[in-house]
Amino acid sequence: MLQNWRVITDLGLGVLRARGADAGAFLQGQLSNDTTRLQPGQLQWSGYHNPQGRVIALLRLTPLAADDLLALMPAELVPVVVARLQRYVLRAKVRISDDSAQWQILGYPGTAPQLPGGALALPCGSSRQLVLLATPGGAPEAGADHGTGIEATAVPGTRLDWVACDIAEGLPQVYLSTSEAFVAQMLNLDVIGGIAFDKGCYTGQEIIARAHYRGQVKRRMQRFVTAAATTLTPGQTVKLPDGRACRIVEAAQRPDGRCEFLGVAPLTSVAEPQTGATDAVVNASALDLPYVLPGG
Repeated sequence: MLQNWRVITDLGLGVLRARGADAGAFLQGQLSNDTTRLQPGQLQWSGYHNPQGRVIALLRLTPLAADDLLALMPAELVPVVVARLQRYVLRAKVRISDDSAQWQILGYPGTAPQLPGGALALPCGSSRQLVLLATPGGAPEAGADHGTGIEATAVPGTRLDWVACDIAEGLPQVYLSTSEAFVAQMLNLDVIGGIAFDKGCYTGQEIIARAHYRGQVKRRMQRFVTAAATTLTPGQTVKLPDGRACRIVEAAQRPDGRCEFLGVAPLTSVAEPQTGATDAVVNASALDLPYVLPGG
């Protein structure tokens, strides 16, 4: 991982677009956050869940207009989410589409440089910015300059550099390998502002609300680092030194080969039943998160 990167041009993200008079209202009934609170120039965390409250995908929403919303997520999940949402459109005046090819998404560690017309600069995490550049044919504004020269002189980073920042900030991600694996609170969505408990109904709300009000969340995403060179991948299940089973949410190797990762595990050491498969034991120690976990 680079320590002085200035731009990342391949973040592995795609774009879902919801357009139409009912776009906001439609997503309000599907996602865990309150779309009425969306603000231009900002990203809003939200979860898309199945009826059991398990996260299908994590979305970062931003409005182009009141009836035109973009949602960023891993590119591999965009077709899945588009197809699932389209089942529920019915008579709603909204069009759900995969607009990934219409946008280039760049990442900056801090304020982005001067941007061409039509670009969107969106705060991400504690200090980073995501920049969306409309490609020809997909511009929100006719005649805008869509050149990508803004990163020409910058030190390029990699997707791994971006992931490392997400891990340090305790920000989860969901991929095909982990889609529908975690209940919302297991990924700390209630802590990072991805759930509005005062909004109307949405898919999975009953399970998510019950876990919140009854304090039933015993497994949460935590941050760890391995003691030796290790390779871990999202979706993999390992055993921590104290016997806790841990499912990997996100992982990034440090320059010395050790792996820093976010994983969902019990908050306290408990005796867990043996399964048919034996998970590999990973010698890892806990690292602080930049927020406090309920019940931790």
